[in-house]
Amino acid sequence: MNPGVVVFAIPIAAFLMVVAIRYLESKENMSMIERGMNPADNKRKRNQANPSQTLKNGLLFVGAGSGLLLAIVVSNVFHLDNQSSTGMFFALISIFGGAGLLGAYLYERKNPPPPVE
Repeated sequence: MNPGVVVFAIPIAAFLMVVAIRYLESKENMSMIERGMNPADNKRKRNQANPSQTLKNGLLFVGAGSGLLLAIVVSNVFHLDNQSSTGMFFALISIFGGAGLLGAYLYERKNPPPPVE
């Protein structure tokens, strides 16, 4: 593929994506106004951080990063070749990422998030 195409295609695609998102948000706001709703209320709800989801994502990435680090260390310590270490990378990332999600579940079960208004 020609590098010149990539240099021009990525900024154009990013610009078109931003324009499409703004257009759809505007269309959504106009639809809400037609139905007598206040678009500001919807925007406030959308921008609020969900601590439960943030915890899940954080622990998932910490677990996946830990699994990747452990896979790299094991691969280097035992001098494994590329063929045999690839499966270990995927397995350890999945195991530790799942352990992170399990940890988030157990934490939320003991400490339920407050109800959202």
